[in-house]
Formats: sequence, structure tokens, C-alpha cells
Amino acid sequence: MGIFSSLFGSLLYVQLSPDRLIVRDPKSGKAFSEPPEVAIAHAPEVKIVGVGSEARIHASERSVEIVNPFGHPRSLVSDFTVGEHLLKAVIARVNGRSVLSVSPRVVMHPLGDPAGGFTQVEIRAFHEMALGAGASEVKVWQGRVLNDQELLSGTFPTEGQVLS
Repeated sequence: MGIFSSLFGSLLYVQLSPDRLIVRDPKSGKAFSEPPEVAIAHAPEVKIVGVGSEARIHASERSVEIVNPFGHPRSLVSDFTVGEHLLKAVIARVNGRSVLSVSPRVVMHPLGDPAGGFTQVEIRAFHEMALGAGASEVKVWQGRVLNDQELLSGTFPTEGQVLS
């Protein structure tokens, strides 16, 4: 077995970019692929009212703010807390919501190749964000897009690296 394989629980592959958030279960094929946006209502209380493309539906409402937690010119993480809430909502959507659900293992794949690579702060943010969103185990991967066989076997290719 690979470094990330398990007999129990689901595995989710999360690809992050400022333009798209993809969360996919390589076993079932179930996926979410939409803009990484969150609609946050500020009145009467602060709460998330939409994620992904449904966030845009609320854009014209006065008390709603649309936030992209991965849209910053210098870093892929611009708002850690909103990013964690977005991941939690999307993971629940893809993984299903059940009292008996086992926390998924997650491969976080920040897309892009920043000058000098991702900083240790960014790598830790990706890792902690996934744990806060309900992951039982997290690997942060940098390299090419992984295929289902690589994900399910837990064997990462040599042309890339596991950052955490």
C-alpha cells in the first residue's frame, strides 16, 4: 500500500486555484467544480448563504458579501477562515452528510507554480484548512494533476512532491 492508502473512509482530491475549486471522490466519481466563492450575509447575523456558483445568486443583496478565499495576487490563501468554511461545505456536499460518515482523507493540490514555490506558511494553511474542514488525514501535493489510480493507491509520482 502507498503512503496514503487506507481500507476505511473516503478519499477526496481537492484542486485549488483562484478561478476554480474542484473536489472529487476518485472512487465514486462524484465531484464539485465551481468558482471558489462564498456568499456571506452580515444581517441579521453573519452566516454563509451560498457557495460556488450559487454564491453569485446573492450578489445583489445589500447585506451579502461575495468572498473568494483563494483570490489574492501574492498568495493562494487570502482568507483562511472563509476557505475552511468553503471546503467544509463542499466536502459535505461531495462526501455526503451522515452521522456515521467517516472523516475523509484529503489530498490538497494547490494549482499554479508561484515564484520560489509555496511558502511554509501557505503549505501549513492548506493542511490546517483541510483538517478544519473535517479531514482525518491530509497530504499537500505539488506537481501535475493526479489520476484516480495514483490517488486510490496512495502512490504519488516522482515528478512532483508531497509538501506535507
